[in-house]
Amino acid sequence: MERNDESGFSRADAERLLASGSFFWIDLHQPTPEDFGVLRDVFRFHPLAIEDSEQFGQRPKIEEYDDFVFLVLYGALPDDDRLAEVHCFYSERFLITAHRDAVPALTDVRRHYEARTKSIEDPVWLAHRLVDALVDSFFTILVGLDDRIDDLEDEVFLEVSEAQLHEISATKHTLVRIRKVVASQRDVFASLMSGVVVLPGMTHEAERYFRDTYDHLIRIGDLIDTYRELLTASMDVFLSTVSNRQNAVMKQLTIISTVFLPLTFISGFFGQNFGWMVDHIGGMPAFAALGIGLELAAVALLVAFFKRRSWF
Repeated sequence: MERNDESGFSRADAERLLASGSFFWIDLHQPTPEDFGVLRDVFRFHPLAIEDSEQFGQRPKIEEYDDFVFLVLYGALPDDDRLAEVHCFYSERFLITAHRDAVPALTDVRRHYEARTKSIEDPVWLAHRLVDALVDSFFTILVGLDDRIDDLEDEVFLEVSEAQLHEISATKHTLVRIRKVVASQRDVFASLMSGVVVLPGMTHEAERYFRDTYDHLIRIGDLIDTYRELLTASMDVFLSTVSNRQNAVMKQLTIISTVFLPLTFISGFFGQNFGWMVDHIGGMPAFAALGIGLELAAVALLVAFFKRRSWF
């Protein structure tokens, strides 16, 4: 038996499901304090598990209790936050999931089981399908990030802008957050594979599938590291491009300043009020030869010198 309830569930519903003796799944979207009260009073979960389930923003983990395990798992979302946190109470009699965000991976699994006509006979396969869907949701997000990183690299080579720098920095921060979650979630499955923690109803065949999910987490971690390196390289290219353009501008300004330096000297020299200059230098010929001719000659010599040194 399976049940999805996004608006909360009553104490009577919980008691009826427990009394039925069939396996059931309760999915709580945006659970309320009353929902957690039912989990505490009817299911009699350990107070520490209830306390952890009420507080979102935790690291991925798996904790064993007397007759159930409590898991904190993460999947990926196509929004700014990028992460969806899911709390799970799992035993061979029930699966209870609680989450604040709408999780497409969870919805797909729920729809798959809602379409079935028979009840769930092997709960561990439902648990695997759930965690596998959450883990695989990271691949969809990473594919989109991969395409965007390629576009950013091309854009940086064509024309740099402040928006690119902000996007590179924001994407790196996003990858760091995802990497932190994936690394912790990988440790959870490592403890499961090593037998440190035992999942209720685990079989040898099911363990192979959980091991495949663990392998997916390793691949996701490697992909994230690769994308972080690509973003670091893109940022280096961005900074190098900006630095090269600044050098080119400074070179142009230096050349202009150098050209005007002798012109300033010539005009300043002949602007001095020495008696000889006042008596002997006057009229248009002297102005054209000394005032304009010397300056044009100085500019021509400097241009020839710059071209000879390949500064132009």
